[in-house]
Amino acid sequence: MKSYLKLMRIQHYLKNFLIFLPLAFSGSLFAVKILEVNLLGFLSFCFIASFIYVINDIADVNQDKLHPIKCKRPIACGDIEKKNAIVFAIVLFGISLILNYFVYINSNYMAFILWSIYILINVAYSLGLKRIPGLDVVLLAMGFLIRVLYGGVISNIEVSNWLCFTVLTTSLYMSLGKRRNELKNQGECVRKALRYYNYKTVNILMYMSFILTLCFYTLWCITVVMTGKFHAITYITIALVFIIIARYSKDIEGKVDGDPVNVLLKDRILVSGGLIYAALMYFIVY
Repeated sequence: MKSYLKLMRIQHYLKNFLIFLPLAFSGSLFAVKILEVNLLGFLSFCFIASFIYVINDIADVNQDKLHPIKCKRPIACGDIEKKNAIVFAIVLFGISLILNYFVYINSNYMAFILWSIYILINVAYSLGLKRIPGLDVVLLAMGFLIRVLYGGVISNIEVSNWLCFTVLTTSLYMSLGKRRNELKNQGECVRKALRYYNYKTVNILMYMSFILTLCFYTLWCITVVMTGKFHAITYITIALVFIIIARYSKDIEGKVDGDPVNVLLKDRILVSGGLIYAALMYFIVY
């Protein structure tokens, strides 16, 4: 059982909390019926994310065996046989499908469309598109954006363009950071696509995304304040967002794999910054 839980990568479910973002910022977080639909959507994305991780591990088993860290994954180290992993993946997919069906009947057809797009993009990524430099980073970032759009659709809330751009550029920043650190720490001995990346270019693109994130987030803050939706105290969060991203940047300069969840969970200051931001936004919105 422990091996299957490890295979599911439950710690990465943190990414799926982006689904609640539109609902939280709308001021309707405690609307019970909408919250229930969001919880179903969250669980659906959790199971489908695990399904994709299993597919990825099955497809990459030979490469993972050569990787200093990934060789410890359940399939790569032999704890779970490939045929059992396939059956498990089907079960995960089925559970996600059922959950998303209930989301669909309580929202609209776009819930199924976005859910399907997320699966197609990530399965295609796992089965080969991650070997195409540039496209691999964009597809990773799209997964974060789809979560936010999905949350807006199932809550019947229009998501701000500036917020979408903020999520997209933040995701690009983190994805580029992951690639940069793979290039720095492992070179091209494991991931073939890395040989097409240049460290300096990736570094420049990464910090361009950092700057764009701050610009788009600032524009979002200006919009919600000028329209009277939020109080002017919202501007304080711009500085907080800068501090959080700067701290994240410091973390990924070290010897880490650059995975956003792993970086976050290993830094108490980063976690504290995120919690302070959440508490401040809660005070502003509610």
